[in-house]
Amino acid sequence: MVLSRFWLTIFISSIIFIIVSLFTANTYTIDSVLNGKKDDPILVSEKYAEQLPAFIKDSIKKAPDQTMIINRDTLNADTTYVYKNKTVKIYSGIQKSDGLLPTCKSTLLDLILPLIAYLAFFCGLMELLIISGASGKLAKGLSPVFVKVFPSIPKNHPSISYMTLNFAANFLGLDSAATPFGLKAMESLQEINPDKDRASDAQIMFMCLHASGLTLIATSIIGYRAAAGASNPADVMLPCIITSFIGTIAAFLIVGIKQKINFKSASLVIGLMVLIAAIIGLLMYVNHLDLIGKNFFTTNLSALILLVIIGFTLIFSFIHEKKFKEAETTVFDAFVVGANNGVKTGVTIFPYVLGMLVAISLFRNSGLFEIISDWIAFIFSNMGVNKQITDALPVAMLRPFSSAGSRGFLIDSMNTFGADSLTGRLSSIFQCSAESTFYVIAVYFGSVNIKNTRYALGTMLLVDVICVITAIFVASWFF
Repeated sequence: MVLSRFWLTIFISSIIFIIVSLFTANTYTIDSVLNGKKDDPILVSEKYAEQLPAFIKDSIKKAPDQTMIINRDTLNADTTYVYKNKTVKIYSGIQKSDGLLPTCKSTLLDLILPLIAYLAFFCGLMELLIISGASGKLAKGLSPVFVKVFPSIPKNHPSISYMTLNFAANFLGLDSAATPFGLKAMESLQEINPDKDRASDAQIMFMCLHASGLTLIATSIIGYRAAAGASNPADVMLPCIITSFIGTIAAFLIVGIKQKINFKSASLVIGLMVLIAAIIGLLMYVNHLDLIGKNFFTTNLSALILLVIIGFTLIFSFIHEKKFKEAETTVFDAFVVGANNGVKTGVTIFPYVLGMLVAISLFRNSGLFEIISDWIAFIFSNMGVNKQITDALPVAMLRPFSSAGSRGFLIDSMNTFGADSLTGRLSSIFQCSAESTFYVIAVYFGSVNIKNTRYALGTMLLVDVICVITAIFVASWFF
């Protein structure tokens, strides 16, 4: 309910701002808001050739083809003049994101269809893990810890194994696997949710831990930094791990206090200590590697573990093939059933994702986002905050709304300020330190038709703020 009102407010505010801007001449056309594409030049005005400065008119007269001529204003490199049919259209700047209609198209073609493919494959594997009994064994082994973190979940419940696989996939940077496992976890938790329209305590705890984004191998970030020419693309690994770990602990404490979890439980303390020890051990190992060794390790570890998971699932299923016969199916048929369920889940979440991305598109192209981000940067700069930090804030601001949008700002910041600058490195930490909060809520709660998310959104946004503050301190300390 809170989320719906929030998006409705964003949507209506953006439309009002666009209309006001049009009639106050701050915007020349609203076609870009509807049909424009990211990085397209923005039309700011149209004039007769006689109204232009003399040097522009001279350039038009000297041009071999006067039906179309493009000139660069020496005073403003972002301004482009296009002459055609006695008028000159003036473009300045580029569009920050796709318009409404291209967003609808790209949501289906570039996001939902690949997501459905991932869901089909990994949900097929999940079905094999369920029937073969592997998920049950995993749930049984981890129940002593999970029943303390999720006291409302029955012991050995299947959702425990799904959540474990989701956390493991996030930890290793396996985004394509994390989402299917997470959606399966939400579906399993929904089965024991007494109020189907209202998020349960277990679902909120899972969502907040998932969204905190604890990551060991930030593969995509390292790739972007390498492409931008960073001297050591993996040098942000440790700051990313520290920031995301603090965010995860903050999420656990905030939700745990709200849900009155017993933090003194021996199994819970042991589990937390094992996790911390594993992170420290891996950090120590990675830290002693040279540059080539780090790049090799970060490039191959995640992919290798994913292949091991797939191979283990198939081998374990064929070893326990008799369980499939008892269920009156085969290994392949069970995979197909799971894949079909994954496709259905993808179709279910499509409207939620579409509505969210369209609202974000209007929000960004209306100019509201830029005004808000400029004011925040202005406030921070007047507080004496380093300009290199304020230059990275757009990534932090857009990250909860759109991973693709913040990724664009990340790449732009590295190209503009340098991959090895504080701005470039801080932007990288912002990008990998948390999930896209609104996207995650739309996808995960939408998949099980949860309408009342209770305090999930507020907690996740608070954790985002904690991650941003932590990232600034960690980046300033390291770099």
